[in-house]
Amino acid sequence: MARKPAPKDARSFTPPPSPQREVRRAQVDISFDNQSLLGALFGQFDANLVQVENRLGVFISARGNQLHIEGPEDSVARARDVLKAMYDRLAIGQELDGGAIEALIAMSDEPTLDGIVDAEPGKGKNAPPIMIRTRRKTIVPRSAMQATYMRSLVRDDIIFALGPAGTGKTYLAVAQAVAQLITGSVQRLILSRPAVEAGEKLGFLPGDMKEKVDPYLRPLYDALYDCMPPEQVERRLASGEIEIAPIAFMRGRTLADAFVILDEAQNTTREQMKMFLTRFGQNSRMVICGDPNQVDIPGGGGMSGLADAVGKLEGVEGFGTIRFTAADVVRHPIVGRIVEAYEGKGE
Repeated sequence: MARKPAPKDARSFTPPPSPQREVRRAQVDISFDNQSLLGALFGQFDANLVQVENRLGVFISARGNQLHIEGPEDSVARARDVLKAMYDRLAIGQELDGGAIEALIAMSDEPTLDGIVDAEPGKGKNAPPIMIRTRRKTIVPRSAMQATYMRSLVRDDIIFALGPAGTGKTYLAVAQAVAQLITGSVQRLILSRPAVEAGEKLGFLPGDMKEKVDPYLRPLYDALYDCMPPEQVERRLASGEIEIAPIAFMRGRTLADAFVILDEAQNTTREQMKMFLTRFGQNSRMVICGDPNQVDIPGGGGMSGLADAVGKLEGVEGFGTIRFTAADVVRHPIVGRIVEAYEGKGE
């Protein structure tokens, strides 16, 4: 039923409509030289194009090696950059899946998107791309912070990688370590983490020492097997080139010519962290990964050796500190939303 107009003498006031920002629509055409890449670019039944359309709110039509994009001006610009980045990824032999596309879309808000995909920012189009080459795959950054992290892994002696699960802290560190082990720039790869149970008591674990600690170190094994063929991992583990051990086994050692990774470092005590950092030897690199918001040691975050070390050493020459956030999560998009929800509501 239509609403009756108010009488002229009624004491009422209707506020003027709030001004709305005019959404400027735009269209753009882009073309691709290598038609052999178009099948992978578009995806089966154009699934990749549909993903970009749904995420950015644009319309994409294909004709031969050309794409026509229509929609809001900002979204069209982002879609154009994302599609170009997808093509560039395929052109250098990288895989393109839903996760990679989601990461490129997330990165399209960054003004340095082209530099992240093609070259280091400020080095021009002819600079080498940021990547880590291993025996099984070549890894490129999936977020702006991952690109910064990958540069730090090459540049700094000791790197603190802080942030929530799913941001690639441990995975990229293991990949860089494997790459340096393969090329011979280090002689050993040492992976460690504290044997602290995540909020539950597992009780007595049967078996020898290796069988007792393996459950705590499983994420490190998973990253290793993803970067190297299984037979090489087993051979290098047997020869000692790759060593996986709890942090307690580091005491009294000097770790020279080694790439050393400490995972779940938020669960170290101050004493453990000091002991670990002072193991650093000649021609070595250390990466300390952890989430300061996921402390499982008795006493909570106030006892965490990771937070203490970062507070003491951040800014010291030779140290790099990388801070990831929920926006950098590169697992399923819902993981980022979970992290944001928990961080927003606190305990």
